[in-house]
Amino acid sequence: MEPVEINAGGYYLRQFRADRLMDDRPALVAAFADPLMRRFVPDYTIDTLDAAGDYVRRRAEEWHCDRRYSWAIAEPTTGDLLGEVGLKNLDHGGGNAEIAVWIAPSARGRGIATTAVDTVVRFGFGALGLREIGYNHDPDNDASRAVAQRCGFTRAGKQGRDLRWHRRAGTP
Repeated sequence: MEPVEINAGGYYLRQFRADRLMDDRPALVAAFADPLMRRFVPDYTIDTLDAAGDYVRRRAEEWHCDRRYSWAIAEPTTGDLLGEVGLKNLDHGGGNAEIAVWIAPSARGRGIATTAVDTVVRFGFGALGLREIGYNHDPDNDASRAVAQRCGFTRAGKQGRDLRWHRRAGTP
């Protein structure tokens, strides 16, 4: 699938960029330097512009291969990167995926994650025909718990240390 942009009300969701017109790499390095990001998103180390460039390329490749659809959450007038939201662990045949989301430290506390997650859930159910979307997070991540609850996910138990949530198509 080709990447699509989505109007999410006060934000827009777009592909990550690292070109002469827009460069998300400095904002990625800054976001991933945050202690909360390092704690709750431990699978990525993005501490240089080169590492950030690799991240941008990886996200584009994942779109191309239909493995993961990730969007940069952007401020609509400047295009500034505020975070990321996506559908990962896509199983098109089984009709399910998981939400992934993070918000840059300077943008937290404004409801951006809730808006972005809700928008991507609607895209997953409507445009992709998914039947179930999961959302896993560290039990100490109170912000993620609140996003799951505000976006209509239902608690589904634990997987390892993570709390598991799910939402089925057709549920409000």
